Amino acid sequence: MGMFRSDELLGIAGETLSFALNAAEETHPREYMGYLRTEKARNVGLDRDGQIITDVLVIPGTTSDTSSATVDANLKPNSAQIVGSVHSHPSGVLKPSQTDLETFRGGEIHIILGAPYNFTDWQAFDNNGTEIDLDVLHVDLPDAEEFFDITQEDIDRELNDASEKSGGFLSWLFRR
Repeated sequence: MGMFRSDELLGIAGETLSFALNAAEETHPREYMGYLRTEKARNVGLDRDGQIITDVLVIPGTTSDTSSATVDANLKPNSAQIVGSVHSHPSGVLKPSQTDLETFRGGEIHIILGAPYNFTDWQAFDNNGTEIDLDVLHVDLPDAEEFFDITQEDIDRELNDASEKSGGFLSWLFRR
């Protein structure tokens, strides 16, 4: 897999694939695009090592029309958890275009979703554009409400932890 991630990619969470298919359907007839992010399998209830695609990150400012979607590459998160991309083909064709192949160089796995966006209307590809099998896994993802349920106490604890670990150039930022 990636340079900083040694765990095998085990598959995509069913809820994540469903989210992407629904988003592509809502965006139709324009293309939909996002980045795929993983989580450790053990963190989503699987008793084995590896990574599961659990999130689709939609980048603010993404533009799309009926034949393409464009993301400002400067806004793509720089994270070892980002393993590739997902985008739709409103035409329903599940083959990468030349432009897709150029985009695929920036990741390990890429998913194309095709109209009419049913659970069978998608295909995964490696960074060379070769079709690959990707298992759909039924795992326990955290509820979105829990994920976004952040309190002031949580923020204070994070800032305190950061200030205790910091001591370098930006340590003044965390001083009280």
